[in-house]
Amino acid sequence: MTDSEQPAPRKSGAGRDLPAAIAVGLSLFGIVVATLVWWPPGFIVLLVVLTSLGAVEVHHALRRVGMTSVLLPVVLGNVIIIGGSYAAAVLQPVTQIPWHVVLLGTIGGSVLLALMWRMFKGAEGFARDSAASLFIIGYIPLLASFVGLILAQPHGVAKVVAVFLCITGSDTGGYAAGASLGRHPMVPTISPKKTWEGLAGSVLLASVVSVLQFVFVMNQPWWLGVLLAIVVVIFGTAGDLIESMIKRDVGIKDMSSFLPGHGGVMDRLDSTLVAVPVAWLLFTLLGVAQ
Repeated sequence: MTDSEQPAPRKSGAGRDLPAAIAVGLSLFGIVVATLVWWPPGFIVLLVVLTSLGAVEVHHALRRVGMTSVLLPVVLGNVIIIGGSYAAAVLQPVTQIPWHVVLLGTIGGSVLLALMWRMFKGAEGFARDSAASLFIIGYIPLLASFVGLILAQPHGVAKVVAVFLCITGSDTGGYAAGASLGRHPMVPTISPKKTWEGLAGSVLLASVVSVLQFVFVMNQPWWLGVLLAIVVVIFGTAGDLIESMIKRDVGIKDMSSFLPGHGGVMDRLDSTLVAVPVAWLLFTLLGVAQ
């Protein structure tokens, strides 16, 4: 068989390279599990790498509509906001420095650096480009920092796993129910394929895996698992729709091709970024597993 006769990579129904998607998905899953279980700071390093790539993706996406963020300060801000807030939360019993002081300080410092950096390019487009930088800082590192804040809590690994199980259950249940039963579009002007039946499937499967995690791993009441699942599904779906709005506005299908078979990093992080802050609030207010 000549090179020209080689079979093309198998595509999924969504047009993805299925073998590449499976390989990348399993690799990421393995790294996430290994770091969470054996070296949580390594998980934060992985999170910083992925969110930095996500910041690059959004930077390039916004350039398509004439908004140019200052990429280096934004990526540097991503590192110090996520890494600094996690370290502060872990070390707070020793340093006595409240983690929220570090979080606010790193956010403020990142914003100031971005604004000052952009000044040297002149006044034309300053407000537009500064808005792009501040949008990325607020959208990615600020929201992602709550992953580290959950991880730094007592039993943080189990809590992070619970959130990720809810997100995975939501995606899987929503796809299965939507593909087989979906009849009523939820938000056709934003995402025509999302249906109310799919949302019900998301809540159902996310609730099942969350309850199992809460009851058998975390020794918590089953209803807390259901509550977390509902919160994660609602806000995770909102996160998916928010990213869809960005892509529709700038005229792209995927944020990038950083993850073969999956599209961009933001195509995988969109639900997590919006769901995690609300999950952190839930854990904190209810004192789950403190």
